[in-house]
Amino acid sequence: MSEFVKPYNNDPFVGNLSTPVTTSTATKLYLGNLPIYRKGLSSLRRGLEIGMAHGYFLVGPFYLLGPLRNSESALLIGLFAAFGLILILTLALTIYGLATFQ
Repeated sequence: MSEFVKPYNNDPFVGNLSTPVTTSTATKLYLGNLPIYRKGLSSLRRGLEIGMAHGYFLVGPFYLLGPLRNSESALLIGLFAAFGLILILTLALTIYGLATFQ
């Protein structure tokens, strides 16, 4: 096992381990293609791409598991429910930030 897992760049003080998964070329290519690490993207485009990818996680549960899942307008209702959730979270986190960080 010790021949597979060793300190990153043979420096034991880094706090990271070099394993076949973390140092493989496939892992480096996958992580390099994520929007947060991709070079040449503006911050607006980077945020838009990440937000659009995570937006599917918000609409999906309302669309598939909501009370109107068997109706024709389930997708539209799921979208409105996701917008409502975003609005509620934005207001709650704004109030929390104003109360905590003053």
